Amino acid sequence: MPRPALSTGTGNKLLDRLPESELRSLLPSWEAISLPQGQELFKQNGSMSHVYFPTSGVCSVVNVTEDDMVEAETIGNEGMLGIPIILGLDFSPIQAISQVSGGGLRMSAQSFLRVMQPGGPLDKLMRRYVAFSMRNAHQTVACNALHALEERMSRWLLMAHDRVGKDEFVLTQEFMAEMLGVRRQTVSVVAGTLQSAGFISYRRGVLRIVDREGLESASCDCYETIRAFFDRIVK
Repeated sequence: MPRPALSTGTGNKLLDRLPESELRSLLPSWEAISLPQGQELFKQNGSMSHVYFPTSGVCSVVNVTEDDMVEAETIGNEGMLGIPIILGLDFSPIQAISQVSGGGLRMSAQSFLRVMQPGGPLDKLMRRYVAFSMRNAHQTVACNALHALEERMSRWLLMAHDRVGKDEFVLTQEFMAEMLGVRRQTVSVVAGTLQSAGFISYRRGVLRIVDREGLESASCDCYETIRAFFDRIVK
């Protein structure tokens, strides 16, 4: 697979905060990969052989129960998947799947731990990202408990828009319903409301952001809260 060029950055906002010398030291261990919709990256309670740094698309971290699943966090080109490896676990306590097709960089868990020297730039950055991820997950729990579905869906679509980098992407109502923990029919009604307002268009599984500002007005304040916290903590 081709190696990512550093002259224009890796495409992952987290990695691109590292000094260029640190990026170059990681280069031999990277593999550029595609992340098609529905691909499982980590199985709940399964082994973790790699860490992932998305460069486009949207990945979901979900909690799986006997009867259902619900999204706990979304991750795109601002972050990484593999925090349990950083914390010393050899299994994944959650499931991670690619929800909107994209691409990314992959590194074996062994290589990642080897290059993450204690006190070094990567180690410091990962520690701050762990703190951000905890705050993000807590905010998602609060959002799911306190805010209306229209606000939650608007927030999710704004985050997807940021990460995908284009106005149009494939997203099924069935998948959205699973992630938001509601019935597909409920998602259909809310999507219809947002479409009637002129904020989005949705046809045959293809969603398009039509009015970004309108969608922001329909979202809860969790969207801006998390964006601001990321800029504050991941330096």
